[in-house]
Amino acid sequence: MNNAADIIMIFLVLTNLMLLGLSRLGACIRFVALQGVALGFLPLILNHWDMEVHLVIFSIVIISLKGIVFPWMLNRTLRELASQREVEPFIGYGISIIAGTITLVMCMWLSSRLPFPEPLMSPLIVPVAFFTIMSGLFLIISRKKALTQVLGYLVLENGIYAFGVALVGKQPMLVELGILLDIFVAVFVMGIAIFHINREFDHIDTDQLSRLRS
Repeated sequence: MNNAADIIMIFLVLTNLMLLGLSRLGACIRFVALQGVALGFLPLILNHWDMEVHLVIFSIVIISLKGIVFPWMLNRTLRELASQREVEPFIGYGISIIAGTITLVMCMWLSSRLPFPEPLMSPLIVPVAFFTIMSGLFLIISRKKALTQVLGYLVLENGIYAFGVALVGKQPMLVELGILLDIFVAVFVMGIAIFHINREFDHIDTDQLSRLRS
């Protein structure tokens, strides 16, 4: 058991629940940024703070992209938007938190049934990774605004990242950085799309786009 890893996992759970219950987009961006910073330290923690060059560089890149670059891009997009809140989501915030709590319990149960090749550094990593993935998916399908859906994509990727770091261990740096580059391009493109949607239609509610007719 790794106490530092457990603290990060508990922090992820709390921030996921906060994201499910928040309407202010600026606050949601900050919580996703905090998740990215916390996850940036995870490779070092799981390797007993081994200051190997590969791990240190990867952690710096993760913290820089997830904690600084992505939030900066999203905040810049947010400043151009007419609305700063997710006013009418498909699923209300109270129900979202209840659904998130139930999902967390299910993820805990599911992870306890899965066989692993070797003991994990923290028993919370796998269930919390699953919960983070499900939280991201929930944000994507239950929110109307494109910016919130982008945040859901980032949360989902945070869960995949946590699961991969916990189980796979050390990978070639080029593979890891290649994955991060894909994420960077995706967020960059989605930010541009949100800006143009807002400029053309004065809103970023994706449900209203389905009403357009050619």
